[in-house]
Amino acid sequence: MCPLFLPSSSSSSALFLLLLLLLTLQTLTSISLSQPEALPSPEKCGNFSISFPFHLSSFSSPVAFRLTCANSSTLFLHINHQTYRVIEFFTDGLLVDFPSSPCRQFNDLRSFPFSTNQFFSISFENVISLYDCEDSSLCKAGCESNVLFGCDGREEDETSGGGDIGCCYPLSDHSAWRPGDDFSVFGKYGCRGFSSWVVPRGTNRGKRGVKLEWAIPRNSSEGTCDPEARTVNATAIQGSVRCVCRDGFAGDGFVHGNGCLRSCYRDGNEVYGNKCEIKKHNGKKLTVLAGVLAPLFILGSLLALFCLLKRPVTTTHEGQHFDHSPTTTTTSVSFRKGYTKTRLFTYRELEEATKGFQDSQKLTQGKTGTIYSGNLKNGTRVLVHKVLCENQIEFLEISSQIDHLSAVLHRNLARIIGFCMDIGYNPVVVYEYPVNGSLEDRLRLGLDWCKRVNIVAEVAGLLALLQYENYPPILHNNIGSGYIFLDEDFQAKVTGFGLQRKQRTDSCMYDVAVLLLEIVTGSKQREENVTQALQRIRCGKLEEIVDPSLYFHEQPVVYREQIGLVADIATRCVLFGGDGKFGMVDAARELLQIAENNGGGGCDKKGDGIEETFSNSSLLQMISMSPDSIYLPKT
Repeated sequence: MCPLFLPSSSSSSALFLLLLLLLTLQTLTSISLSQPEALPSPEKCGNFSISFPFHLSSFSSPVAFRLTCANSSTLFLHINHQTYRVIEFFTDGLLVDFPSSPCRQFNDLRSFPFSTNQFFSISFENVISLYDCEDSSLCKAGCESNVLFGCDGREEDETSGGGDIGCCYPLSDHSAWRPGDDFSVFGKYGCRGFSSWVVPRGTNRGKRGVKLEWAIPRNSSEGTCDPEARTVNATAIQGSVRCVCRDGFAGDGFVHGNGCLRSCYRDGNEVYGNKCEIKKHNGKKLTVLAGVLAPLFILGSLLALFCLLKRPVTTTHEGQHFDHSPTTTTTSVSFRKGYTKTRLFTYRELEEATKGFQDSQKLTQGKTGTIYSGNLKNGTRVLVHKVLCENQIEFLEISSQIDHLSAVLHRNLARIIGFCMDIGYNPVVVYEYPVNGSLEDRLRLGLDWCKRVNIVAEVAGLLALLQYENYPPILHNNIGSGYIFLDEDFQAKVTGFGLQRKQRTDSCMYDVAVLLLEIVTGSKQREENVTQALQRIRCGKLEEIVDPSLYFHEQPVVYREQIGLVADIATRCVLFGGDGKFGMVDAARELLQIAENNGGGGCDKKGDGIEETFSNSSLLQMISMSPDSIYLPKT
């Protein structure tokens, strides 16, 4: 209300229009398609959860996927008049035991009578240990590094359990075994018996049994796959595919199964459907409402803005605000200008928001501090970063850095809502809560390659800008998938900055290397894992560490090449990041180029979003230049 500047009738009109606007918005948000808020419960057999298309008694799934549950605990699969005990389910197949019951060190080559059909085939991921083969050229030394376990659960001796009589052969080699063959094909090499393990891609630990890949004929996938699903080619079954939900959706992907529900993270937990609060509106109704109410909306907004500009600024203890005057800088990083507010929280407010900083609210923890999920009193969901601080000097440094960082405006920096600097407590930064959770969570669910490379290109671009276009430079000091959150368009929103001044750029480069390895492998990388991964990359064994959910061998050639390029960038970050020969600008330049190359290749990328990361910046020119022509200031 602005009684000093508006007559009472105008004030009443403004109030009426604002109330009408609120009612309109409520109407618009209520016009949405309803989605269930949970995935249907799967069929059960003992400890097994049975996902479609497998079933015990379904009338809508092919009979080929029917299972039998014996004694309410043991599952059996029936193929071509043979029965196989199910040991474990995978997203693309299932692990089965040999038809003969006792576990043996070696089985007869004819003991697994299996014939490939349009639904099942022996998977390439099986590793075979062969007994007493006459042709030693069959043995492949490369697969002997796999950890394979015997019947008693102990590790096999040299992958065979029989010393020098064993011969290790991975079915992925294709020199002796091809899709459609059974194990009797090894008889022509003079082998007398065999054992089998599945070694999932990206690991080296085998599980005893035979993995069967499953799929459905391609000609039957139309109308079978959910509209929000895509088809993935089978590896070992020609002309067959599987239904896989697109990124941002979860489920089995089949119309007659549980389909694909929109998926997102809330408070560290995956939720579905309407709980994601992403509404799909009825286009026609929205168009009519927009045409009728647009003039009222504009008039009401102008009146409200006039009142707001005339209203004096007040502060209270709970919800104080700092007014930042326009920030001047000689660099091209964008800063918030004009009238902006960053809220000053009390420590008690943030304790209440995070339930006393309980472990159940914890999202990620690292050397810069811990991030919690929180809910403010007004219902706003936020990320609460409790920053590590060792002494009073660091406290003052962090206070200055928080104030500086909160003024930076960048599309890939999570918006800072406020902070807390109460004496006697750790500094706390409060960020917005992006709807799609953290990159770490999304990698666990499965994320397509295009989105992965777009995200890391955005992150590297942001870090380069803050490091080289800002004085004093702002370094993250602990970048990782747990600190990178994703909005509704899967654009990166970086949080969790280490705000102490005593930071090193070589540490940042190593952290970026670990992040790049994580998007390639799909899992967090400890220091010893980083060393092993880099060794495999340099030995030309990249496919052994690639995230199984990427289906490396099924990717287009251009994507396989890109995965190799990203792995190479990670290698150079480790080898040359410490001595300054390969810096953040170099990494950003190359990742940007990879992401731009995906723009017309079916990648779900929003226009020039990546280039906007560098808009109005001299870094855009630097990144376009050759490495030898770039001069970088020392930090």
